[in-house]
Amino acid sequence: MPQDLKIAVVCSSNQNRSMEAHAFLSKKGFRVRSFGTGDRVKLPGPAPDRPNAYEFSVTYEEMYQDLLSKDKNLYTQNGILYMLDRNRRIKPKPEKFQTSHDKFDIVVACEERVYDQIIEELENREPQDNTPVHVINIDIQDNHEEATIGAFQICELVTRMSESDDLDNYIDDIIQEFETKNQRPVLHTVQFY
Repeated sequence: MPQDLKIAVVCSSNQNRSMEAHAFLSKKGFRVRSFGTGDRVKLPGPAPDRPNAYEFSVTYEEMYQDLLSKDKNLYTQNGILYMLDRNRRIKPKPEKFQTSHDKFDIVVACEERVYDQIIEELENREPQDNTPVHVINIDIQDNHEEATIGAFQICELVTRMSESDDLDNYIDDIIQEFETKNQRPVLHTVQFY
């Protein structure tokens, strides 16, 4: 059953890719949380070299109101206000993976740099009880369309994993089938809590 697995979905800012997957997996009955690994939360600004940057403690509502007051047209047209509206209906604010000490069965990263940061964080933690966690990466471009496609693919993969009677023994087969079907490479490693 989906609710048996604890899943985390992680991107850099806990805004687009991880939140799209969080929303989708949640609707499908999974126990899911989402996180970012970046130093700050970054959202597109009026120019590529002028992003809007926030601390992880800033709520989605506060970001929404800030961008609404800065340039309602720009942030409506580029979909940022829509995205923040969705996010604030899911949870109050972005969360940083490095400050969460919850345990998950599966952690899905949305880009290789984030995958590396997750592994580094888990390797640097004091070992607790040797519980395994499968860390997986599916590269997803950081735009609305790819985030939606990525959410479907993440759901497909974790659904297959949740249906497995022995995930530790069959995960390589599940990932290989997924890669072949979707023509998308997947990184996978096992870490321990």
